[in-house]
Amino acid sequence: MITISSGHVIALVAAFGLLLVAALLGAAQAALSRITLPTSLKLEAEGRRGSGALVRLTEEPATTANILALLTLLSQAAGVALITVVSLAVLDAPWAVLLAAVGGAVLLYVGAEVAPKTVALQRAESAALSLAPVVAPLARVFGPVAGVLIRVGNAIAPGRGLEAGPFVTEDQLRAMIDAAESDEVIESSERAMIHSIFELGDTMVREIMVPRPDMVMVSVEESLHKVLDVILEAGHSRIPVYRDSRDQIVGLLYAKDALRRLHAGGDEEGPWGDLLRPAHFVPELKPVDALLRELQAKKIHLAVVVDEYGTTAGLVTIEDILEEIVGEIVDEYDLEESLVEPLTDRRWRVDARLPIDELSELVDKELPAEEWDTVGGLLFGLLGHVAMPGEQAAVDGVRLTAERVDGRRIAKVLVDQLQTEEDEPGGG
Repeated sequence: MITISSGHVIALVAAFGLLLVAALLGAAQAALSRITLPTSLKLEAEGRRGSGALVRLTEEPATTANILALLTLLSQAAGVALITVVSLAVLDAPWAVLLAAVGGAVLLYVGAEVAPKTVALQRAESAALSLAPVVAPLARVFGPVAGVLIRVGNAIAPGRGLEAGPFVTEDQLRAMIDAAESDEVIESSERAMIHSIFELGDTMVREIMVPRPDMVMVSVEESLHKVLDVILEAGHSRIPVYRDSRDQIVGLLYAKDALRRLHAGGDEEGPWGDLLRPAHFVPELKPVDALLRELQAKKIHLAVVVDEYGTTAGLVTIEDILEEIVGEIVDEYDLEESLVEPLTDRRWRVDARLPIDELSELVDKELPAEEWDTVGGLLFGLLGHVAMPGEQAAVDGVRLTAERVDGRRIAKVLVDQLQTEEDEPGGG
């Protein structure tokens, strides 16, 4: 006969109370994960109840998340332990432990995990405002305990610990963005833009710069009249100026400075070196995201790119960086020339400046991109010498032909996707 004492009842009530606490803490975790500090400050400015506590919690999201994780674990473990103890005492059978474990796990998963977190995510703002006044005092009390336990864990497993985060990795964020596009929460163009921002840190300056042969430059020895002709023809507002050779860049000339000099009656044939502004030099292997921050901090729009030997390799502008995020920006001075011209289903004419990764996507092959950034560079590397028109090289089922060569530089390349066994009908 099964007998339940008052002590058992109290223990069961305490167990369910602990599971209820775990459910509330789980809901708080889910809701706070969707609330940022700017959002909480906005709610505080609106005078919403609970917003003050919410601001304190979102000011230190890592600490808040660690404390909630600790309290949730403690309440879940204590609740299941009480249920197990009561089950053993009442049923007095070996299978009681298994029954209590299974029943407690199901109850914990449904009642303290799935249900409260689902509700909290659907109403993240209101849930966060309601639960923040309860969580904030707990964070103050248990914060030191969580901090000590985290330090112990980090001592056992050295490395970047929970205090530092992140709680969502870059790969997880990318997956969330892809899922948001699939659910039509964001547009495909917005998804592409966000992915481009992530890729800025992996992109080197040399991959986006205007290469040295394409740079528009003037000599400091030229007359101001001829310099203005070059500026007007190129349509640039800033132009690098060199002395003796193109590797000795002495500064930048702004079109507005030259026009102001002429407007004030300056001599078109006289010296104009005093108009030069300092040039900013950056290494070609600098990450693009770091360059963007540097240009913003120094309030400059153009930088000269140099290689490891100090030789001019190209130039890069803020517009070049923005184009990596939003795509090609065409103004009234740009000549709209496609980098890829389809000829047949398996044949293309491409500009030698086309990035190798874009060609890889075009032919659905993983082409080598470790040493070279462009199709022209790849063909040059495969040939091992300066290309002559008509010379060919093949790699990974793709044939590259130098169609047009300007001096020692490849300008146009014919790309043929060769037939392979896998492409043939019935091939593996």
